[in-house]
Amino acid sequence: MSRLRAPAIILALFVLDRASKAWVLESLYGRSVAVLPWFRLTYAENTGVAFGMFRDSNLFFLVFGAALVAALLFLRRRIERHGALAAAGLALVLGGALGNIYDRIAYGYVLDFFDFTFFPAVFNVADSGITVGAALLALGMKDEKGK
Repeated sequence: MSRLRAPAIILALFVLDRASKAWVLESLYGRSVAVLPWFRLTYAENTGVAFGMFRDSNLFFLVFGAALVAALLFLRRRIERHGALAAAGLALVLGGALGNIYDRIAYGYVLDFFDFTFFPAVFNVADSGITVGAALLALGMKDEKGK
């Protein structure tokens, strides 16, 4: 992956996350709207982590998130040596983490809004980037023997 692609992915995910959350704050504050029978857009303030675990731990997860970003940036070159898949995964994780860190600093919580009725958690664009990025990172880090 070229030196410009990773920053572009990080920036694109961050901007998409910010734009979606700005729309949610403007249009859905405190509400839930059915889009499909199995999908809602639901305004949710999350001071914990995935699935609402460890509520009211915003400061801890702000510090943890910042430390994780710093560690990943420190390991960036080593990770990128594993190829484009790992590099893209790293960029998605970083973009998502920065989006959620922004929320924790600006609002004191992470704003979530994707609500699938069959899934136990409400999540956001940044969370999606982190999840897909972690999967790509894991796949990209595997060696040729599949270890």
